[in-house]
Amino acid sequence: MYIVQRTISLMRGFLMSYGPSAIKKRLWDEEFSGDKWNFIDNTVGDCVYPYLEKYARNGSILDLGCGPGNTANELAATAYRTYIGVDISEAALAKAARRTEASGRTSKNRFAQSDFLSYQPTERFDVVLFRESMYHIPPGKIKPILDKYSSYLTAQGVFIVRMYTSANGKDKHRPMKMFDIIEEHFDVIEKAQDAKSGATVIVFRTRQAVRQH
Repeated sequence: MYIVQRTISLMRGFLMSYGPSAIKKRLWDEEFSGDKWNFIDNTVGDCVYPYLEKYARNGSILDLGCGPGNTANELAATAYRTYIGVDISEAALAKAARRTEASGRTSKNRFAQSDFLSYQPTERFDVVLFRESMYHIPPGKIKPILDKYSSYLTAQGVFIVRMYTSANGKDKHRPMKMFDIIEEHFDVIEKAQDAKSGATVIVFRTRQAVRQH
């Protein structure tokens, strides 16, 4: 029975990350319609926020895989002018919208329901954020996705990625491979592992942008 349950769980996880958009949406809506993800509702003081404040420079943020709106409502309101959060789950975005109304940020925060792999922005941003969401990009698509979103960065715009690259003192293979791809093809500005949470934050931009500026 354990093997069957484990197989089903692994298959569900695979489909939530790499399945067709319609299936991903249904599964993530199921996840956020219950209480399973309530434990992530409070991430005040997260290690990614100082980097966002530094590089947003009171400008614009695109948050890909924004979930229930933590970044939109926990980041200092003075750190940014406009924010767009993209998520495949309508249930997560409904929660993000409620939190935004409660925090009085409806004039600053907007949300879009979409698979961020296919989302098409209509403006440029000072920061494009992947907060844990890069886990859901197949390694072979990481560079193409980053190349795509590079064209929606401002002249000094940057990518910021936050994810766990190790656990219990051991490197996690897939996240480490993702960071290797980033460091091979992009110019890293900052990279640090948070001593408290163990999460790693990497800030980078396209090499072409660096050459031009």
